[in-house]
Amino acid sequence: MTTPGTDTPARGASPEVRTSIFYLSLFASSAAGAVLSGLWLHDRGLTTEQIGLVSAVPLFAMLVLNLAVGRIADRAPDWKLSVVVAAALSSLCAAGLFLGHGFWGILLIWSATIIAHSSIIPVIDAAATRLASRRGSDFAAMRGWGTVGYLVVLVATGYVGLWVGPAAFLPLFVGLSVLRTILALQLPRFRAEGASTGGGATRLRHVMKPWFLIPLAGWSVIYGTHTVINAFMGLMWQDQGIGPDVSGLLIAVGALSETAMFFAFRRIGPHFRSRTLILFSAAVTVLRWTAMAFSPSLPWLFVLQSLHGVTYAVGFLACVGFITRWTSDDIAAEAQSFFVMLQQAMAVISLYGFGWLMGHFGAGAWWGAAGFALIGTLAIWRSWSWPQPDGKVA
Repeated sequence: MTTPGTDTPARGASPEVRTSIFYLSLFASSAAGAVLSGLWLHDRGLTTEQIGLVSAVPLFAMLVLNLAVGRIADRAPDWKLSVVVAAALSSLCAAGLFLGHGFWGILLIWSATIIAHSSIIPVIDAAATRLASRRGSDFAAMRGWGTVGYLVVLVATGYVGLWVGPAAFLPLFVGLSVLRTILALQLPRFRAEGASTGGGATRLRHVMKPWFLIPLAGWSVIYGTHTVINAFMGLMWQDQGIGPDVSGLLIAVGALSETAMFFAFRRIGPHFRSRTLILFSAAVTVLRWTAMAFSPSLPWLFVLQSLHGVTYAVGFLACVGFITRWTSDDIAAEAQSFFVMLQQAMAVISLYGFGWLMGHFGAGAWWGAAGFALIGTLAIWRSWSWPQPDGKVA
């Protein structure tokens, strides 16, 4: 039972708390993958190019499915239903990896697992942003708990990997996927009866204009270059003599920086226009990847990882706020899915390209990442010349 006029149960945790708890589990399996999936796949006999394909294929598939997933979620009685179904499918597919053998078997099952998991993210982000907007709460703080969960599992996985090795990956991955499904069941209803749909666009085509598309597409390039961290960093740092425990700590520094930015963003974000923050995030990313190309020493790696809160969190939150401002609840999940589709398109290019470059040039692959990020940055900068509907250009 809910208190009249609110979405908060008369007894029990608030919608924000329950959503935060789910976010705590959302990226946990990805954290295990960030440290050990590359090593696990390598132990199964896959080359760096094949690892790139295993990482990229499910993202490519989501390019076809994303908008359909968003439309279905928007038409459901509540966004929660789509989240629960996708979480359950992801858990079942993850368990199937115990039966996967060889490149093609692993590719098929891994793709199904990641597709199901990936379909959760734009829907829960859209639902949480609309919940926060309606109730005056903080979406960034709710989303920040996702990074907290990621960080905790990341550090723990690093030490488990040190003690047990890559064989620890699959039990961890499956167990965390099941936990995510259980916590999805306790999510609140996100749509309040009679709630306003907001004043933004009610059809996606209404915002398919350069001022809307180019900043999102440009930052999606930036996002794409970040995906190589999960796919390749454990393997690359191992080649540089860095063990899985230290690799976990390095990635954890990035996650900690991201977490801090999520919780601080409400104090920072309102002082700047979204496209300004998107451009700033992109420019710092170019500098970060350029520095990585020089194979910096361990202390410098920690410094560069600390920039993750700027290169990822600031840009992501600015883009989500940008989308929320210009779209209504009628297309909330669809609009967020469109943004994810752009990110995944750029991730496919980044993952496969980085895998190829790493196989031939090692750490020199970061030059390719920096160059790709520069293209995205220039696109965002160019978008400033196109005015928004409010007549402003920045």
